[in-house]
Amino acid sequence: MPETVFLADRIEIARPVPASPSAIFDILRSPAGHVAIDASGMLQDFTGAPAEKVGDTFVIHMDRESLNDVPLGRYDVTVHIIVFERDKEIAWDLGPNIPYPHFYGYRLEPEEDGVTNVTSYYDWSKISGDIKARFPIVPESALRATLGILERTVRKGL
Repeated sequence: MPETVFLADRIEIARPVPASPSAIFDILRSPAGHVAIDASGMLQDFTGAPAEKVGDTFVIHMDRESLNDVPLGRYDVTVHIIVFERDKEIAWDLGPNIPYPHFYGYRLEPEEDGVTNVTSYYDWSKISGDIKARFPIVPESALRATLGILERTVRKGL
């Protein structure tokens, strides 16, 4: 059963996925994978290659209208990889120039019978001031749905 953990400024959702950590990690390190599994509707396209290490970047072309919360329309974000442990964990933020420091990531834990426990996390604990009231931007339901789409995507072999 998927598990959700709510902390003051962080959401963690876990789900078993019947796939190897390496197959899942290949999707998570790829900009194409980010777009393919996004359940928020914001991620539209990408530019760049899959991450290989901490410090790598790629660009995601966004459309905030999917959330209908802030009229940003179409814009680009640069994903900065801040954690890269092949087949174990990957995390990213939007770089040092973003005034609202938040990050996303996944932990992968192999279980029995070819199943990997995948934990998606979203952390906005470093944000302060009035803007913090707007977080989380991506709701828990979208993070949960993304894990379902990840399972479908890894089965299809993106």
